[in-house]
Amino acid sequence: MSELQIGPHTVSPPVVLAPMAGITNAPFRTLCREFSGGRGLFVSEMITTRALVERDAKTMRLVHFDGTEKPRSIQLYGVDPVYTGRAARMIADEDLADHVDLNFGCPVPKVTRKGGGSALPYKRNLLRAIVREAVAGAGDLPVTMKMRKGIDDDHLTYLDAGRIAVEEGVTAIALHGRTAAQHYGGTADWDAIARLKEHVPEIPVLGNGDIWSAADALRMVRETGCDGVVVGRGCLGRPWLFGDLVAAFDGSSAGYARPALKEVAGVMLRHAELLGQWLGDERRGVIDFRKHVPWYTKGFAVGKELRHRMAMAGTLAELDDLLGTLDLDQPWPEGAEGPRGRTAGRNKVVLPEGWLADPYECAQIDAAAELDTSGG
Repeated sequence: MSELQIGPHTVSPPVVLAPMAGITNAPFRTLCREFSGGRGLFVSEMITTRALVERDAKTMRLVHFDGTEKPRSIQLYGVDPVYTGRAARMIADEDLADHVDLNFGCPVPKVTRKGGGSALPYKRNLLRAIVREAVAGAGDLPVTMKMRKGIDDDHLTYLDAGRIAVEEGVTAIALHGRTAAQHYGGTADWDAIARLKEHVPEIPVLGNGDIWSAADALRMVRETGCDGVVVGRGCLGRPWLFGDLVAAFDGSSAGYARPALKEVAGVMLRHAELLGQWLGDERRGVIDFRKHVPWYTKGFAVGKELRHRMAMAGTLAELDDLLGTLDLDQPWPEGAEGPRGRTAGRNKVVLPEGWLADPYECAQIDAAAELDTSGG
């Protein structure tokens, strides 16, 4: 049985739920943990450092963890070392979490145009300053970071960023084997994960990208030598994937979950119900759940019209009634383990003006460059 050490926390199996905006909130983490038997590490949505320090109401809800979540993991996004340090110190001082992850991987334009996410590691000195302040602020809490290969193939940063992370006291690094320009298109470069592992043998390296099944996770570890895996889009509409991952890393020969549509429908209803409880409003919960409908029903013979009606449901009763009209005896469809979620690439990364002129120059950061809301 494999395990991963994140500071004082032993993560077994070495499986991490990737932070995903609007997805990895408390209800979804609950589902994933239930299927895994509470094993693994499940990280919050992206939390903006400024919003946390200023105690934005939405942000404070996002950093609330269920009493059964151990360890509690918060991912921080920031472009200002001072705010990042203050946010990390607030997490430690107020016991908001047991682990801090730093976001240097987000490729969306509203993040990169401010120099954040996957754009930030290009500025080596700024990266070092942010990581240093985060580690100092977090005190005894372990700090990890998630990143991409770089901005594009001409501006790769992951090896330099990995060395900076080691030198500044980061506990583990996760690498998504794509550049920001690739977004979620093409194929993840697992060879880059192997190169990073060779480059920073001092700390654990986790691989991320194109893990659609438990078999993919085992193959990534075998082919790259990485110490664990981070699973993102592969679990959309499939929280039971974490049960598969536990079984796979434990060496079980029992096979993987292949739920019939009846079982999937039950998970869908529970997911919507948990969202309503978390938001304090059933209708808001069902509305928030709508985006999950295509992922849960992928591959099943549901029909475009019925899928649309489920994606427009406003109450749990309405959703339940619509689910009841399905042919619930349908077995798990062949090929449903494949790519899901966003698969598009981008030709150009939106960056601040002059960002690529100097990889070391670290201009004064304007606090306005911080995103003012959490969750992406």
